[in-house]
Amino acid sequence: MATVEQYLKPAVIQQIKRLDLRAQFIVKGFLQGLHASPFHGFSVEFSEHRKYTPGDNPADIDWLVYAKTDKYYTKKFEAETNITGYLVMDQSRSMAYTYRQEMTKFDYGICIAAALCYLMVHQNDPVGLVTFGEKIEKFLPPKSKRQQIASVLTVLARLEPMGETNVAKSLVQLAAMIKHASLIMVFSDLLGDVDETIASLRRLRHGGNDVILFHILDEAEVEFPFHGLMELEDPETHQKIEVDADNFRSDYAEEIAKFREQYRTECFQSGIDYVPLDTSMPFDRALMEYLVTRRQRG
Repeated sequence: MATVEQYLKPAVIQQIKRLDLRAQFIVKGFLQGLHASPFHGFSVEFSEHRKYTPGDNPADIDWLVYAKTDKYYTKKFEAETNITGYLVMDQSRSMAYTYRQEMTKFDYGICIAAALCYLMVHQNDPVGLVTFGEKIEKFLPPKSKRQQIASVLTVLARLEPMGETNVAKSLVQLAAMIKHASLIMVFSDLLGDVDETIASLRRLRHGGNDVILFHILDEAEVEFPFHGLMELEDPETHQKIEVDADNFRSDYAEEIAKFREQYRTECFQSGIDYVPLDTSMPFDRALMEYLVTRRQRG
């Protein structure tokens, strides 16, 4: 069984810390700029003053300014905004697959989730955890305290991916649970009905949530590095098929490209960020490239 230390080992901590240092200016805009919009409200610092006009709340008058200028000015506040984030992790059996990489798809997702959790908490944004298979299995309420990353990793480290998955059903269930617009970060290999999953993602998006879909596949699922006659088995249904890998490769490559392209196109049309990943990519580099792209686009 995995341990928390596996994900908090020095090498991983250093990668996350380096990511934090390199991405600080990006993450500030990325996380706090998604839903931030200036409006009148309470804040520690105000962005500007303007002259008092009838109808303004007298409580907003800056009496220190009045003492200096003998004129009435009100404090126009810019609200401090925090984004609530949810790390939504697929814990089905297929996520435990790896061919020749050190990390399974589940481990890989945990590392990216740990980095995002670390970055959000660093920005004082509350972040929670949701895990799912055929339905939502675990729910850790959002918090912004420093120990939240350890709490998130403790839950994930105790999980052993198992059972089948129903991404669509789980996301619909999540959409019904979330009461306020949030940042939803989904980590899954998306091995299920594409149309139903897209519909559930759109439901989340239409609820006012910002949705990021991290589509994690094993390197072998993308590259298909197999040769000769071989037996393939579905990790969730255990259905088996025998193929000639060399003859099957081109058809497989075409199907996996279609699979990813359908998600890319549908997500783009719905305003959902689609991030295709495979386990051969260093997770910190993959996340940094995404954050940079997101910041440049925004």
